[in-house]
Amino acid sequence: MISEQPLTVTVGDDLSLEARLALPASPKAGVVICHPHPLYGGDMDNPVVVRVQEVCADLDLATLRFNFRGVGGSGGSRGGGVGELEDAAAALDALEKAMGGGLRAIAGYSFGARVAALVGCRDARLGGLVLIAPPLAMYDFGCLEGRQHLPTLMVAGTADPYCPPADFARLTARFPWVATAAIDGADHFFFGKLYPLGQAVAEWARHLPREREVR
Repeated sequence: MISEQPLTVTVGDDLSLEARLALPASPKAGVVICHPHPLYGGDMDNPVVVRVQEVCADLDLATLRFNFRGVGGSGGSRGGGVGELEDAAAALDALEKAMGGGLRAIAGYSFGARVAALVGCRDARLGGLVLIAPPLAMYDFGCLEGRQHLPTLMVAGTADPYCPPADFARLTARFPWVATAAIDGADHFFFGKLYPLGQAVAEWARHLPREREVR
């Protein structure tokens, strides 16, 4: 697996974010990974974020995980869910620049899934989306309507109170083109369930196109 290197992601003129980049030789696709809510201890070193990075890097995808503004070594202060969208978009741009072009995808866990979904629904250039433990009890994910062309995976645990199984089933039934994985017995934090989580993400990554279609 390609080792990660420190990277600074620039957002505007006066804000920079702490990040880690893994860049294989001649990558044709890469993924940005968004961490959970910083008010609850979320950062880019979260075990779920790290697991996603590992399995994607093992499949020769470029990866970029980063800290949202106000977290860790990133500048600024919390953006209330709005500034974080700018952070994720800047991270995608930084990944594309590092790769020299190619397909860009985004993954997010919990609050990061909300950010990833909104960015994915707005960015026509995006080539893949992963939503892990989307907090359906707190946010709406209806923006996925009409995004059938976007290879999307949704993963949730069957014991996650923030993503209740019934709500998860209703959401995925609404978007039948979305690949889904329900991790038996996993809670919101995937304690003891990181391996099956990684398997689900790896299956999505294996089928990710290695170049962006022109639309």
